[in-house]
Amino acid sequence: MGRPSRWRDRIGLEGKARSGHRWRWWGGGIVATALVLAFAPLPPTLVESVYANGFYPLARTGVIGLSALTELVLFDILLFGGGLGIVGWWTWGLLRVFRHRRLRGTVSLLGRTIVFAAGLYLVFLVTWGFNYRRVPLASRLGYTHTDVTPSAVTELAEVAVRQLNRLYDETQAGQWSQLDQLPERLGPSFERVQQRLGVFWPVAGLQPRRSLLTPYFRRAGIDGMFDPFSLQVLVNDSVLPFERPFTTAHEWAHAAGFAHEGEANFVAWLICLEGDATSQYSGWSFLVARLLTAIPSEARDSVAGEIGPGPRADYAALRARLNRVVPFVQRGARRLNDRYLRANHVANGISSYGEVVRLAVGTELGRVQWARGEP
Repeated sequence: MGRPSRWRDRIGLEGKARSGHRWRWWGGGIVATALVLAFAPLPPTLVESVYANGFYPLARTGVIGLSALTELVLFDILLFGGGLGIVGWWTWGLLRVFRHRRLRGTVSLLGRTIVFAAGLYLVFLVTWGFNYRRVPLASRLGYTHTDVTPSAVTELAEVAVRQLNRLYDETQAGQWSQLDQLPERLGPSFERVQQRLGVFWPVAGLQPRRSLLTPYFRRAGIDGMFDPFSLQVLVNDSVLPFERPFTTAHEWAHAAGFAHEGEANFVAWLICLEGDATSQYSGWSFLVARLLTAIPSEARDSVAGEIGPGPRADYAALRARLNRVVPFVQRGARRLNDRYLRANHVANGISSYGEVVRLAVGTELGRVQWARGEP
C-alpha cells in the first residue's frame, strides 16, 4: 500500500515541476517580448503600413463593437476591479508565503506580477499603443519648419481672433450640443476629416461617457480621456458648453489613430471647423488660447485686446472652472501624464500638446483653414 502512494506523490511532484517549468518559459517569453517592443526602435513606415493601415482598423472595429454592447465604462472596471484583484491576489499570496518558504514564495509572486504587467502592456500596444510609433502627421502633411515664423504665428492669431468674434455672434442664435448629441451633430465632420487625412477605414463618432473618475478629473483639470483598452471616450461633464465639441473631437482623434497630443489637437481643430457655428467657435476658442502663448510678447497685448466681450466672458468662465482645480492633484496628474507620454516615445512629454500651432502654421492643410469663414 505504501509504494503506490509514493509513486503518486512522485508523479504529482513531477507534474508540478513540468507545469512550473512551462510557466517560467511562457512568463519569460512574455516579459522579453514586452521589453523588446518597449525599447526597440521600430521603423515608423512599418508601423504605418502593417499596424495603422492594417491591423489597427480591424481590431478597432471589433473592440468598439464589443464596447458598444454595454453602457458601462470599461476603464472603471479595469482600474478599480483590477486594482482590487491585484491587492487581493497579493494578500492571499503573502499569507501563503508566510506559512511556507518566504523568500521563494515572494520571488514567485513578484515574478507573476511582472508577467501580468508585461502582458497588459502587450495588450495596450496591440489595441492602440503602437499608434505612438507611426510616421508623424507633420511628415505626412508636408510640414515646413521655415514657415513657422513669429510673424506667421501672429498673423494666424489675428485671423483666429476675428473668427472667434464673428462666430460668437452666430452662436447666439444656436444651441450648444449636449455630450450625447455630438456623435450625430459632429460625427459626420469627424469622418470627412479622416478621409481628408487618408485614414484607412474611418471610424464613426463615439459616444462620450462619464467615468467614476470624473471627480478626480475635475480636481486634476483633466477634460477628457481615451481608454486605450476598450477604445471608449471619457469626457469630464463639467467642461463648459463651448468646450464640449473640441474636447470630444480631441478624444475621437485618438480613436482614429492619432496618438500624439499635438496631432490630436490639430485633428480636433479640423473636425470643429467642419461643423456648425458652435463647433467652429469651440475649435477657434481653443486655438486662440494656444496662439496667445506662442506669439511674441510685444504683439500679445495688441492681439488679445481685439477679443470681443462675448469671448472674453467665455474665457473668464473657463478660468473660473479651472480655478476649482486642486493644485497638488493637478501637478500629480501632469507629472503622471508626462511620464506616460515619454514612456511611449513622445520625447517632449506634455509639451507635445502645443504642437498644434506648428501644424496649423507649417502645413498647407493648416493654412487653408485660416480663410474659412473670412469675408
